[in-house]
Amino acid sequence: MHRLARFNALALGLSLALSAHAADKATTIPAKAVTAAEQLRDRAVNDQTAYEVVESLTTEVGPRVAGSANDQRARDWAVAKFKSLGFDKVYTETVTYPLWERRSEHGAIVAPFPQPLAVTALGYSAGTPSGGLTAEVVAFNDLDGLKNADPSTIKGKIVYVSTHMTQQKDGHDYGMGSATRTRGPVIAAEKGAAAFLLRSAGTDAHSRTPHTGVTGFRDAKQAIPAAALSLPDADQLERIVAMGKPVTLKLDLDVGFNGTYTGANVIGEITGAKHPEQVVAIGGHLDSWDLGTGAIDDGAGVAIAMGAAKLIKDMPQRPDRTIRVIAFANEEMGLWGGRAYAEQHAKDVGKHQLGTESDFGAGKIWRMTASVKPEARGAIDQIAKVIAPLGVAYDATKPGGGGSDLSQMHGKGMAALSLTQDGTDYFDYHHNANDTLDKINRGDLAQNVAVYAVFSYMAAMANGDFGSAPGAFSNDGAHD
Repeated sequence: MHRLARFNALALGLSLALSAHAADKATTIPAKAVTAAEQLRDRAVNDQTAYEVVESLTTEVGPRVAGSANDQRARDWAVAKFKSLGFDKVYTETVTYPLWERRSEHGAIVAPFPQPLAVTALGYSAGTPSGGLTAEVVAFNDLDGLKNADPSTIKGKIVYVSTHMTQQKDGHDYGMGSATRTRGPVIAAEKGAAAFLLRSAGTDAHSRTPHTGVTGFRDAKQAIPAAALSLPDADQLERIVAMGKPVTLKLDLDVGFNGTYTGANVIGEITGAKHPEQVVAIGGHLDSWDLGTGAIDDGAGVAIAMGAAKLIKDMPQRPDRTIRVIAFANEEMGLWGGRAYAEQHAKDVGKHQLGTESDFGAGKIWRMTASVKPEARGAIDQIAKVIAPLGVAYDATKPGGGGSDLSQMHGKGMAALSLTQDGTDYFDYHHNANDTLDKINRGDLAQNVAVYAVFSYMAAMANGDFGSAPGAFSNDGAHD
C-alpha cells in the first residue's frame, strides 16, 4: 500500500505538471484561419449590412432613452433584426434600473440682461418647483474651483461650472468633461446649491445644441435640478458674469425619477461548431439619449457587431466558438445593462474567450490594445497583422478595457481588447440633437465591421485561450 500510494503521488505530480505546462502553452491561430480571416476582411470592407442596420434602427425606432416607450420598441426591433439576419439563438436578459423622465426644459437669464438660453436637463436631475426656479448664479472655472468653494457662497444659488473640451483623436478631454457633469451636481447639492448648470461636455463651439448626459445622482432625495448649456450660450453667460454684476437665472425643468423600470439586454448568437459554450463577446448599447436619434451613440456599435457576426455566419464553415452579440440596455444612465450582464455571467467568465464593445461612434478604428495572458500575445500579433492593412496599429504597451459595458465583464476577468475609433469630431454630436444618421460615413463604418469580424473570427478559431479567469486582469489598469 505504501509503494502504491507513493506511485499515485508521483503520478498526480506529473499530471499537475503536465496540466501547468499545457496551461502555459502559447495560444496560436491556425494558418487556415488566418487565410480565412484575410478573405473575411476583404469582403467586409464592401459589405453594407451594418449601415442598413443602423439606418433601420434610427429610422424605424429613433431615439431610445431608457425606460421610454421606444425602449420596448427598440428591444422588439433588435429581436426581429437578429432573427432576420439569421442568428442561431436570440434571447433577452432582464435589467432593472431607476426610471428617469424628461418632459420639458427651459432656461433664461433674468438679470442683468434678460434673454433665453439653450439648455437641456441632465440625467437623474430633479425637477424644479412648478413655475420654475429663479436664483443668483455663482460661477466656477472648473470642478476643482467648486470642490474648494466655501459652502456659504453656494447655498441657495445656481452653481455654474465651465468645461473646455477640445477635439482629440482619442477623445481624452471627455474624462474632464464627464467628471464635471457627473460629480459637479453632487458636490453642488452637498454644499446647498439650489441647482447646477454645466458648460456642455462637447466640442461644437458654433452650435446652440446643448449636450445631455447622466449625473452622479442615484437617489431622488439627494438630487437637485441640473442642466447643461450649449457652448455659445455658455460663452454668453461667462461674458455677463465677467462684467461683475449679479447674474440671475431661471430654470424650469419638468423632469425626474418615476419609480423603476425593467428592460433587457438583447442577445444574438452564432453557435460555435466545436466549443459552443465558449464565446467571443461583442456588442454595443441599444439605448440612446432622446435629443437625437442615437446614430453614433450607439446605433453604430450595435450595427457593427451585428454586421460582423452576420459576415462570420455566412462563411462556408462555422467558427469553433460562439460569437455572441449583446445589445446592452441603459448604458447612458450608468452601465446598467453591462453591470447586469457581468453579474449574471461572472461564473462563466472563463468561457468568455475575448471581448469588446463598440461605443465611440463610427470613425475609423486606428488603434488596438489588449489585456490577455502573456502566452496569448502571439495570437494578438497575428490578429494585428490581418487588420494592419485597414489602418489599425497595435499598441502592446496599453491594456484593453473592453469598451463601456463589457468593461464590467473585463473587471470580472474577461480577456479584452480596446479598438479605438477616430473620435476627432465625435463630441460635436455626442449626447445632443445632432446625433443623427447623416454623421455616419459608410466606408468608415464598413472598416469597423471588418476589424470586428476579423478579431472575432480569429479569436473563435484560436488554438488555446486568451486568459479569461476570475480576477485575471484586476490590476491591469485598463480604461476606455
